[in-house]
Amino acid sequence: MAPKPIPLSEVYRLLEPGPVVLLTTCHKGKANVMTMSWHTMLEFEPPLIGCVISDRNYSFAILKKTKECVINIPGVALAAKVVGCGNTSGRDTDKFQRFGLNRLPASSVQAPLLPDCYASLECRVVDTAMVRKYCFFVLQVTHAWRHFRPARLKTIHHMGRGLFMVAGDTIKLRSRMK
Repeated sequence: MAPKPIPLSEVYRLLEPGPVVLLTTCHKGKANVMTMSWHTMLEFEPPLIGCVISDRNYSFAILKKTKECVINIPGVALAAKVVGCGNTSGRDTDKFQRFGLNRLPASSVQAPLLPDCYASLECRVVDTAMVRKYCFFVLQVTHAWRHFRPARLKTIHHMGRGLFMVAGDTIKLRSRMK
């Protein structure tokens, strides 16, 4: 079969890096939550995460000012709330109330943890060199919390245009990594 071209505007649908997450921020006592799927691990220890947040998003300005956030990792059970948060602006809506999201205080940042998610990662911005040009923040995880341990972790992955894939099957292969 001859290869068929893929529109360049759809390349991101093939390489979306990881599970869709809920990023929480807080400024002057007002918390916000946004859906984010453009993130990647940059380093093991200390854990560094790179993420892209559009400068049109309400959370962009908050993260730029406060330099702290929480990355919350939801499962498929929260998919409708995740999409709802992604389609709503926090400028004029309390998304916690609108989507029934529970929250807990974090230990080292003002942004809240979301206990209905599998895990929450408290983060501080450690590098903004690419924010102006690419809206790319480098975050260092300062504390990591597991809220519960499911029998099977099922995360959602954005494939573009309202399509999501559910990950959950695992396989174990021999590895030399410790």
